[in-house]
Amino acid sequence: MGHPLPQATEAAEVVVVSLDSARARRAAFAAHAAGTSLAWRFFDACTGPAPGMVIDEAAIRRNKGRPLSKGEIGCYASHVSIWQDMIARGVKQAIVLEDDTLVDWAYLEPLARTDLHAEGIDYLRLYAKRPTWQRVVRRDFLQHSRAIVELVGLAYGTQGYAITLDGAKRLAGHCRTVRRPIDDEMDRSWAHGLPNLALYPAPILEAAIVSEIGASRFGPKADPLYHSVRQKAWRHVERARMRLLKARRLLER
Repeated sequence: MGHPLPQATEAAEVVVVSLDSARARRAAFAAHAAGTSLAWRFFDACTGPAPGMVIDEAAIRRNKGRPLSKGEIGCYASHVSIWQDMIARGVKQAIVLEDDTLVDWAYLEPLARTDLHAEGIDYLRLYAKRPTWQRVVRRDFLQHSRAIVELVGLAYGTQGYAITLDGAKRLAGHCRTVRRPIDDEMDRSWAHGLPNLALYPAPILEAAIVSEIGASRFGPKADPLYHSVRQKAWRHVERARMRLLKARRLLER
């Protein structure tokens, strides 16, 4: 037997993260979104920490081998701020996009009106930057040949995702202290307990635009804290936790 039809709900809020100064990006996004029936709004991206954020510089250097850039801090704060706003206003469900995305609005419209929490989905990636281990958890979701997969590993990217109030509460609590970039932290389902679900194929694409975050994050990991015995041991533990989660998921099939 197939899955029952998803339950309908009031359309999710659609929030587009964009720097206030990014006029060309905003105009391009608005032009592509002109035909959608969904209400959406720009969220002015943060340029510094969000209220309550604690930046653990030593942990960042241990995990990434370098400090986070100003753009990475702003990106982290932007997503945390959106979750905090959802919690403060009791927003049941939201879709978060970045302004350099090309969106399949024909798919996002029914997705926005689906009660994801009732479907057991509190966080749903709409895009991932790199492949990682995955398993299919649901086929033909809202459309023939569109599957939901669970990712275990670092897929990277915050270009787009749907999130419920419960998901926002879980991530906002877990991500209060900054120890790595926000997409790294969101991918660590074995740490925060929120399944890293994603749509396949993805209903959004990332446009080929120079990132506002910058390229410093791709440099060599030169910080001695990254290469310490303690951190090497921690990375072994982290990989073991990932393998354990994969093994549990394979046993659930």
